[in-house]
Amino acid sequence: ALLGAYDQIGTLMHKTLLAFKHNLTAVLNGAALPYSNGCLEGFNRKIKQIERTAFGYSNFTNLLTRIRLKEDLYKEKEPNSRLMVA
Repeated sequence: ALLGAYDQIGTLMHKTLLAFKHNLTAVLNGAALPYSNGCLEGFNRKIKQIERTAFGYSNFTNLLTRIRLKEDLYKEKEPNSRLMVA
């Protein structure tokens, strides 16, 4: 009912509702089904944040290593006890 009511809403909301009408099946599926791409979007956000704070790594391997360290896929090396000065 709200999708057809143009007189009661403003023009900006009308544009939003037109987008909902255009993608009506996707909107209904998104509301009804338990699937979500939230985890993937969160991971992409973390990667972009690493890229912003690093201002570019010297090579791609360093970037991948930093991403894996952030996601706990790699562990940082423990300091060598023989090199530690007491």
